[in-house]
Amino acid sequence: MVEATSYPFLEVFWTMLIFFAFIIWIWILFVIFSDLFRRHDMGGFAKVLWIVLIIIIPYLGAFIYLIAYHKGMAERQMESQKQAEQQFEGYVQSVAAKQDPAEQIAKAKSMLDAGTITQAEFDQLKQKALAGS
Repeated sequence: MVEATSYPFLEVFWTMLIFFAFIIWIWILFVIFSDLFRRHDMGGFAKVLWIVLIIIIPYLGAFIYLIAYHKGMAERQMESQKQAEQQFEGYVQSVAAKQDPAEQIAKAKSMLDAGTITQAEFDQLKQKALAGS
């Protein structure tokens, strides 16, 4: 009977399989820990117990958490994404506040009257304001 170790391809395949399983395991831990810290319905002591359980009994603790809280995890993730999207939209709206062309021209006129800009610069600003409308 031929041993599996005499085939280098099988050794490489086995190593790749183990490495892939390890990467998936790390990803699952990140998902679980991020969900634990995102939860507001669980106290700090319960979170610490889950973390200790996952560290002491890694596979069993992670699988129990995934089975027990799988539905809540998806809902919390979607809620987190919605909050991030709302914050981004609010930021974009605050930065890209639309101004009325008349307001832009009035500001440029006040800058011209104050001597901050020249007549040529005023004409350029006026042209940009009118072109943007």
